[in-house]
Amino acid sequence: MAVAPILSWEGLSLIQGSGWLFRDLDIFIGPRDRLALIGRNGAGKTTLLRLIAGTLDADKGNRSIQPGTKVVVLEQDPDFAGCPRLLDYCLEGPDAPPQYEVESIASQLGIDLMREAASASGGERRRAAICRALASEPDLLLLDEPTNHMDLAAIDWLESWLQRYTGAFVVISHDRTFLTRLTRATLWLDRGSMRRREVGFGGYEAWEEEVYANEARATEKLDAKLKLETHWLSRGVTARRKRNQGRLEKLYQMRAQRASMLSVQGAAKMKLASDDVKTKSVIVAENVSKKFGDRTIIRDFSLRIQRGDRIGLVGGNGAGKTTLLKMLTGELEPDIGTVKLAQTLSGVMIDQQRSLLSPEKRIRDVLAEGGDWVDVRGEKKHVQGYLKDFLFDPGLIEARVGTLSGGERSRLLLAREFARTSNLLVLDEPTNDLDLETLDLLQEVIADYDGTVLIVSHDRDFLDRTCTVTLGLDGSGRVDIVAGGYADWEKQRQQRNAPAAKKAAVADKAEAAPVVMPARNKVKLSYKDQRDYDLLPARIEALDGEIAKLEEALADGDLYTQNPARFAQLTAALDKARAEKDASEERWLELAEMVEG
Repeated sequence: MAVAPILSWEGLSLIQGSGWLFRDLDIFIGPRDRLALIGRNGAGKTTLLRLIAGTLDADKGNRSIQPGTKVVVLEQDPDFAGCPRLLDYCLEGPDAPPQYEVESIASQLGIDLMREAASASGGERRRAAICRALASEPDLLLLDEPTNHMDLAAIDWLESWLQRYTGAFVVISHDRTFLTRLTRATLWLDRGSMRRREVGFGGYEAWEEEVYANEARATEKLDAKLKLETHWLSRGVTARRKRNQGRLEKLYQMRAQRASMLSVQGAAKMKLASDDVKTKSVIVAENVSKKFGDRTIIRDFSLRIQRGDRIGLVGGNGAGKTTLLKMLTGELEPDIGTVKLAQTLSGVMIDQQRSLLSPEKRIRDVLAEGGDWVDVRGEKKHVQGYLKDFLFDPGLIEARVGTLSGGERSRLLLAREFARTSNLLVLDEPTNDLDLETLDLLQEVIADYDGTVLIVSHDRDFLDRTCTVTLGLDGSGRVDIVAGGYADWEKQRQQRNAPAAKKAAVADKAEAAPVVMPARNKVKLSYKDQRDYDLLPARIEALDGEIAKLEEALADGDLYTQNPARFAQLTAALDKARAEKDASEERWLELAEMVEG
């Protein structure tokens, strides 16, 4: 029996400017839904979240919500105006959560809420907003780019919290890893219409390519003058991904070559006497160390960066990523050691300073200084053709920057900076606010770039797809040098920490056993309750594996058309497994509360 939705929209329609942003959308959100909301920048994803939340009025449609349902929004850019401290933002207004709940989450996230809001970093503001949203105990949580400005440790914490969360959520995010791990169904906002599929984000790209392939076949049968309005379809998002698969194969070859140049400890061992290596080297760091006060940020770091390398810098906030980046680009001198840059090095820095784009300027002014031609690394291109390369409608050439969405402004900034002649690109959190198609494009542009690339990012999937070498910082001064992406660094860390973690776990178990056991006997469970308490964790884990296999099978883009009966069978099995997992989790939590008294 289907579960009644806690919130729904029927016939949702909204006019924006001179036309419909979307029309006749039907949206149903169940009490335990985990929904990924996907769509291009400018498609109206953030607007749709506001309509779901009830903070924006639609032009048509009927919104229904179960009485007592609490809806909480984590906005992409929260407004801290009038809040002297971060804590004041968390406790502002009549719907503010209890202070003790806010402070409990803040302690887990490692954020000082007494910090002045005006001087707080983007990451600190984001974590404060998360404290307020989660402490509000929502039944439906609407998350707009929750991982923006967050370090990896905070993202891992948020993922764990959401996995335990018993309510529903809808999330907009560019972070593929985050979406794949957490979502069970996908809402796809595309050219003003909405599609839904009961498969998590892991199956989205196969589904998207299936839809585009079907549309392309249908279009071929129509009059030759009929064209689909979406530019990325006419260019072929499928073709782009196939090209990127070829680039990934090349990336793996480059990683293997770099791995042969790195010792097990991660120190560079290339022959310094090699003329070929010397001519390819663009940045050479030897025995570099840096302190701030008594704290060592970087300790005894050496690396020879070659032309064509794609270097990723990862680590938590305060681990030293910015310090290392500044030393590698010559902006900051080390206390000990040397950093030598090639005399011919010409760098371009691309960060998330969208505010530097004047809202009154036209797109033509930003890219071509008001003209018709843009100089793209020494080659003249018509500005409208260049706009197409970055997935813009050429008709937007006269549009003002202030009318663009946050993601479109980020894309415009990338277009402007990639046009400049350079042989070193420095990308500081380049994936913030970008849609998935733009991420594919950015991956393609980086792969084709002739020079060297330094990337600071929290986007694990993006690092895995682009980097030949990863520099991992843990805040102790140590810098791991790993051939590969984020996953390769994480694997090395786990292998290094496994013996110590196992030893600590054994010691903790031996020390804690006399204390824990009496506490568990505080409440006498019945035979059935005790059996459920003991067996349900293993059953939940098994269901997780079953759900993952079913989602993988349903991600096959041809399954529905070739074998609809099998598709229906798998969908029913997936719904059943999810329902059983939800019930098992609730049952175990109930028993755990009884045990803990």
